[in-house]
Amino acid sequence: MLTKLRKYIITGLLIWVPLGITIFVIRVLVNLMDQTIVLLPPAWRPEALFGFNIPGLGIVISAMVIFITGFFLTNFAGKRLIKAWENILDRIPLVRSIYSSVKQVTSTILSSDNNTFNEVLLIQYPRKGIWTLCFKTSDSPKSFNETTGEELITVFVPTTPNPTSGFILFIPKDEARKLDIDVEDALKLVMSLGVVTPENILKTSHEIKHTSKLEQ
Repeated sequence: MLTKLRKYIITGLLIWVPLGITIFVIRVLVNLMDQTIVLLPPAWRPEALFGFNIPGLGIVISAMVIFITGFFLTNFAGKRLIKAWENILDRIPLVRSIYSSVKQVTSTILSSDNNTFNEVLLIQYPRKGIWTLCFKTSDSPKSFNETTGEELITVFVPTTPNPTSGFILFIPKDEARKLDIDVEDALKLVMSLGVVTPENILKTSHEIKHTSKLEQ
């Protein structure tokens, strides 16, 4: 009886905890995007026109701003405007460093023709005998290979439980071991402090399906 009760509780938690966290994150993002309503002049805002707020209007405005910006800047005049704008930013010391770094990372992540984070690797770090999970980001610059006399690759080692922070390493290509797991599963492993392994993910999915069949 206790075993079945524990099983039902765990199954329920596996459903509601991820769902609750997902709803919370989406709600935070929606509320953040909804704040873009301040882009409208005070006289044009819903509370001034209708006397009440319209939930979700900020999301619509955000989507429209992003779409219109992308549409305008893809033509010849838009590209020239971007170049002129970036030339101005490039002359401001601190802004130049931040803007160029963020733009390069964003372009790499959002580009549809790149292979960013398509390989999950194991490397021996910080010393021999200790294996660390990392992601291959690219092949290292040729000048690095010429300096070291080895074929290097660039890897990103994420921190736990926040995989958005970490550091990069340049390691010999033959010292990395490729793992046959998805990047998404590897990120779950990092974020869960190593508790949620790819094997546990498959096992959990199987248990949920099996329990659902039993209840039917």
